[in-house]
Amino acid sequence: MKQNDFIGWQQVSVRAFLVGQRIDLRALNRTETLAVAPLAVAAGERGMAVLFRYGAAVLFNLQPVEEAAFLVSLNSVVGDPFDTPESEEAQLRVEPGGEERVDAQGVIHLREVTTERLLVVADVLAKSVVIAWNEHRVFRAFDRIEPVAAALHGRGGRRVAAQELLDHIGDVLLSQHRMVGRVEVTEKPELLWDRPELERLYLRLQEEFELPERDRALSRKLELISQTATTALGLLQARRSLRVEWYIVILIVVEILLTLYEMFVVGAH
Repeated sequence: MKQNDFIGWQQVSVRAFLVGQRIDLRALNRTETLAVAPLAVAAGERGMAVLFRYGAAVLFNLQPVEEAAFLVSLNSVVGDPFDTPESEEAQLRVEPGGEERVDAQGVIHLREVTTERLLVVADVLAKSVVIAWNEHRVFRAFDRIEPVAAALHGRGGRRVAAQELLDHIGDVLLSQHRMVGRVEVTEKPELLWDRPELERLYLRLQEEFELPERDRALSRKLELISQTATTALGLLQARRSLRVEWYIVILIVVEILLTLYEMFVVGAH
């Protein structure tokens, strides 16, 4: 697929999928590579796919049948695949000489179609779909953590097992590792170092998809879940320690009573 193959792209669809925890890009054997970082390859009849190691695939100008076939072709290189991939869709419109922007309907306007511009769009959509997946996961976590908060408040909350609290903490740590260590949501793509003229496009897309705001909101929610679970675990351990101390006191009292019994009752006979 050459640059000329983008001719005729008037308005095309772009869809981002989060197919799993990771994609082994080194295992892919693609002859029509358009870019390396991130990996961009020709897909379908006249489309393009951009793949990210953290499990995201962004597909440009593919028909539904072509999308399904391409995603199936990734099965062998996707680690920990999701049963239902998270997805996000946008429209891309080409207006030669026009302003690069996102209109009120969410359509992305480009003055021309180049591989570099599509990589910028792909980077933002890939990060957005990862945030969306984590947002849904955190929403479900809030439902599970609510009984823990109720138990801390002492108003009808059920008793929570230590293993369940550790599971909550583990989920938070995994999400934070994914967001910060692997996806780098707040970091600009390396492409902008070589093509600084595309930074304005990136910033506009970043603002439209609210990446910084969603990332901060997600971080606050993850911190709240972590604090709640950690606090509950600390109280649970404190209660267990107190219970053990009471057991020790009771054993000492029983031992004293047995000793007194032997001294004054058994000894009297």
